Amino acid sequence: MKLARQAEILKLIHQSEIETQEELAAKLNERGFRVTQATVSRDIREMKLTKVTGENGKTRYTLLQKKEQDAAGRYVRVLKDAVISMDTAENILVIKTSPGMAMAAGAVLDEMSWPEIVGCIAGDDTILCAVRSRDLTLKVMEKLNNLLENF
Repeated sequence: MKLARQAEILKLIHQSEIETQEELAAKLNERGFRVTQATVSRDIREMKLTKVTGENGKTRYTLLQKKEQDAAGRYVRVLKDAVISMDTAENILVIKTSPGMAMAAGAVLDEMSWPEIVGCIAGDDTILCAVRSRDLTLKVMEKLNNLLENF
């Protein structure tokens, strides 16, 4: 649940300018994560989020990265904990996950911005990734397998 919540936090801070812990907690609660401000505070500290000033002069949370590998490592950990199996159906990559982990893993795949993936739809334990072509679907599956095996 913690990994799913933290993946949702990453998604939220990239989609909108969140200024306060209370605002972040409210958005998480809207999405079904029952959290308090204290939980959000611990997540912010653990995830190394920081506030920056946006173009409009307002502050917002963002991911503090020392290296690109830090973020990649977090993403791979979420995927390793979530992914059970993968299969293809033409240009759709079907990823089976542990129950409750598909949304977190789908958010990670979207955040990774692989050019071969058009987008992902996640349920409770299944992700459907629309890939640009059937040939690229096999390459994405291989790329994801390599990522999970070599981390």
